[in-house]
Amino acid sequence: MIDRKHIGKKLPVAALAIEAGRLRQFARAIGETNPVYTDEAAARAAGYRSLPVPPTFLIAGELEADTVRAALVEMGVDIERILHGEQRFTYLGAICAGDTVAFDSRFSDIYGKRNGALEFIVKETTVTNQHGTRVAEMRSVIVVRGGR
Repeated sequence: MIDRKHIGKKLPVAALAIEAGRLRQFARAIGETNPVYTDEAAARAAGYRSLPVPPTFLIAGELEADTVRAALVEMGVDIERILHGEQRFTYLGAICAGDTVAFDSRFSDIYGKRNGALEFIVKETTVTNQHGTRVAEMRSVIVVRGGR
């Protein structure tokens, strides 16, 4: 079993510079056809100051920083036994090319089901921009098959 002492564990804050080229590449990769995500003029016409992030883009920041994997290893979780169980995004403001965002994450819950055959780690993240304004909240659930 994953030790419940890790509930409340904070991960190192990770930063991500939001670059227009990367947003365009991500939009193409997910098949996004709305020009607001790839064309600067369309984004400005829609009221954005630059290209906005596509809805699921923020997960890239945490993955790139590798803070979650490192914390799981430190907790004794076998990385080969994890699955991505759930992801939720709540946007509180626009995030656009040219911004820099910081991800402040913590494990908010750890629980088991099926007599320990499955364990769940809930991670909550607050995303702030370069002005310190909260612009998004994220919640994910990591499923660990077979415990540790």
